[in-house]
Amino acid sequence: MQYLEVGQIINTFGIKGQVKVVPFTDDIERFDELKKVYIVNKSFRKEVEIEDVKYHKNMVLLKFKGINKIEEAEDYKNCYLEIDRKDGKKLEEGTYYIVDLLGLDVVSDEGKHLGKLEDIYNTGSNDIYVVKDELGKQILLPAIKDVIKKVDLNEKKITVHLLEGLL
Repeated sequence: MQYLEVGQIINTFGIKGQVKVVPFTDDIERFDELKKVYIVNKSFRKEVEIEDVKYHKNMVLLKFKGINKIEEAEDYKNCYLEIDRKDGKKLEEGTYYIVDLLGLDVVSDEGKHLGKLEDIYNTGSNDIYVVKDELGKQILLPAIKDVIKKVDLNEKKITVHLLEGLL
């Protein structure tokens, strides 16, 4: 994937064209380093320059160059913000972009195919991996070291250890 989602515009803020963004990053101040983003929905992708960044209650307030009125900003409510993958932060070993994990095969350390990683939820203390098998049955796995044993992006596979009570 060429782009990484970094947030979603959920509303306007003020009357001068600012937008309120839910960040999709662990490092919210990451937005300070961005010069441009893509505003994206199903029908378009628009590159915009970031003019100003502020933070308010775990939200990011962005002002884009050329969007100066609340009416202009309203057009982008519910759109997603993406950046070029090359502009993404280098991750520490053992951490991954969610987009790179979704769709990977999940197998137990005993060799049993459990399904594909369909979604990841953040619960605060740790992520929860949602694995769905061919029949549509879901397995919820905590993303902790005792369970997630190996992530191999080259082989598109996650190896897990099923603790008692997980199935």
